[in-house]
Amino acid sequence: MYIGFDLGTSGVRALLVDDTGTPIGAADASYTVAHPHPGWSEQEPSDWIKACTAVMQTLRTDHAEAVTQVKGIGFSGHMHGATLINAQGDVLRPCILWNDTRAHAEAAALDADPQFRARTGNIVFPGFTAPKLVWVAAHEPDIFAQIDKVLLPKDYMNFWLTGRAISDMSDSAGTAWLDVGARDWSNDLLSASGLRHDQMPELFEGSDVVGTLTAQAAQALGLAHSVQVVAGGGDNAVAACGVGAMNEGDGFVSLGTSGVVLTARSGFAPMADSAVHSFCHAVPQQWYQMGVVLAATDAMNWLGNITGASPQELTEALGDTPQVPANLMFYPYLSGERTPHNDSAVRAGFVGLDIAHTRADMTRAVMEGVCFALRDSLEALRQTGAAPTRLLAIGGGTGSVHWVRMLASVLNLPLDLPQKGEFGAALGAARLAICGVTKAPPATIMTKPPVAQTIAPEPSLAKAYDAAYTRYRTSFPEFKALQ
Repeated sequence: MYIGFDLGTSGVRALLVDDTGTPIGAADASYTVAHPHPGWSEQEPSDWIKACTAVMQTLRTDHAEAVTQVKGIGFSGHMHGATLINAQGDVLRPCILWNDTRAHAEAAALDADPQFRARTGNIVFPGFTAPKLVWVAAHEPDIFAQIDKVLLPKDYMNFWLTGRAISDMSDSAGTAWLDVGARDWSNDLLSASGLRHDQMPELFEGSDVVGTLTAQAAQALGLAHSVQVVAGGGDNAVAACGVGAMNEGDGFVSLGTSGVVLTARSGFAPMADSAVHSFCHAVPQQWYQMGVVLAATDAMNWLGNITGASPQELTEALGDTPQVPANLMFYPYLSGERTPHNDSAVRAGFVGLDIAHTRADMTRAVMEGVCFALRDSLEALRQTGAAPTRLLAIGGGTGSVHWVRMLASVLNLPLDLPQKGEFGAALGAARLAICGVTKAPPATIMTKPPVAQTIAPEPSLAKAYDAAYTRYRTSFPEFKALQ
């Protein structure tokens, strides 16, 4: 048996699988995010430990015999978070999360140094780890002076599990300190951020075994001390392992809280100016690229909050069949945007709102706006040489048939909907553990899920959406100028 943990922003999911990767049981626990100031987003690492302990208690209750047979653990985690510990292993301050924008000025200053894009293949975004440490140095110098190690969220959990400060290539690629092509820390980039190589965790590939459970962790989780822990990976890379997006051209589009268009790459082919992320995959000698939309289903959550209807009620009111887009247009930049704009200050808005427009019209415009933002990411990926011919559609938003049909026509690509079941980051983390403990090749373990249905683009809609997308894209400079 193996366990994959998915350490998310709002909670953790634990998935128990057998040695074929077949799910046996699952458990979830939630925690909160603190926003002490505008633009700040923080979390207590101790809450992650409590949540992981809670989900293991549930698994032990529901699957007692199976849990005694666990041989390995893998972790997926939300990326970019700055978890700072001192030489005694104590956490110095709450973790600064991926969606924290306080370090936007520091990010711009680092990004202006050409060696960052040259070494990492990426823009230095405000959410990345490096600018957060520059901010801490300037605003919390007493804390900065005590830093022994900078750990990403799932790496802190591995530190708690094994007592070792380690990281993997996929998660570390989102710090702005990794030479992503060489898959190693860059001393020059660390120095430019006021840090040293010895303050970084030791690097491994995601399926590498990095240790066994400490006595304390084994007792807290109810597992044997001999359980092996693999390095794991960043959430999107590990989700790619869970859906089998491993080879050149394999990819998925995610309609989750944020939106992602991701494709696996067999080599490192960055184009930083496109605001596409070019990161190491969670398996050796593979990379991936993705475009990121900061508000996907989050845009529907926002509309639901202000209209008093749930996102499901909003989408079901439209029926299953998309219509030709109207003149009402929505830019979904509720929290700024990454791909392709790299703009933490831009904000959302309707364009063309009329007194005759209804809630249904606004719902349709929000859904179209998210689709157009994902099309932006797809076009940016294509600039780098990525050429997906179809994508797996995942995430909570895919529960709306209307939205998936709309997205297929906007992207003008067939979208495969997987059968109901476990896939994604928790399964990907368990698969990494299987590969690490058994030494099985990733290609034999990280297979694609069965497809329940393929949604093809509707030709007449695709043409109409293409024209509407052109209007969306070309009107953006004017929209931005109004802010």
